[in-house]
Amino acid sequence: MKQIKITNKAGKITAILCLITIILTPFVIINPGERGVLMQFGRVEETVLQEGIHLIIPIVNTVKKINVRIQKQEICAEASSKDLQDIFTDVALNWHIIPEETYIIFQEIGDEKNVVETIINPSVEEVLKAVVAKYTAEEIVTKRGDVKSGVDDALTTRLHGYHIAVDDISLVHVNFSDKFSEAVEAKQIAEQDAKRAEFLALKAAKEAEAKVNLAKGEAEINKLLHDTLTHEILERQAIQKWDGQLPLIMTKDTPNFLNPSEILKFK
Repeated sequence: MKQIKITNKAGKITAILCLITIILTPFVIINPGERGVLMQFGRVEETVLQEGIHLIIPIVNTVKKINVRIQKQEICAEASSKDLQDIFTDVALNWHIIPEETYIIFQEIGDEKNVVETIINPSVEEVLKAVVAKYTAEEIVTKRGDVKSGVDDALTTRLHGYHIAVDDISLVHVNFSDKFSEAVEAKQIAEQDAKRAEFLALKAAKEAEAKVNLAKGEAEINKLLHDTLTHEILERQAIQKWDGQLPLIMTKDTPNFLNPSEILKFK
């Protein structure tokens, strides 16, 4: 009986020790879209904890959770074009930390807030300035796709060196200074006025050309009539139009066919 009591007592002690061990050996849960950076006595280990439950040694180990989901960062940046115009751009950047390199980025840079403030925002501003400087203000409007591609390529390369992947980048708004906008408007008005003046000049030239051609045509017709109409043809045409009434007074301008002797010739 005494041995059974000792055995039960030892079992209780063992259970209590296991319970204490469990209590003193906490676990950490890494949620979906996260990675855990394992540290031992404050030193970053080259181990990335995946999603799930992980046991750690109290006091010895600590874990920093890092978000590896796609995140969106909106940045307002100012740059100068090739022709020294001020360009104001609203950039929307989708990015994420490369999961396998989480421990490196935490060791070298820090958490997501540090990544945004010290890496992403300055990188976007510098890349945008470098790319925009290759284009004139007018080209930034007409070649917006090329500008976006240039920013995308340069920023992807730059951020990859910091263990950050670029998912997408958009130039949401591209605005110019008030002076440049006024100059563009004035240029458009001047071009419209020039086109209108060109149209009016062309119209006037066409009308003048038409009048000249008409005059030439009338002159050629008159010349042709003058060359082909004989005195006899003219008198015959006059007879055909005659109403049969003889003039009361004969003058030198009276056609010969109105003389009675001439009339008898045509009968």
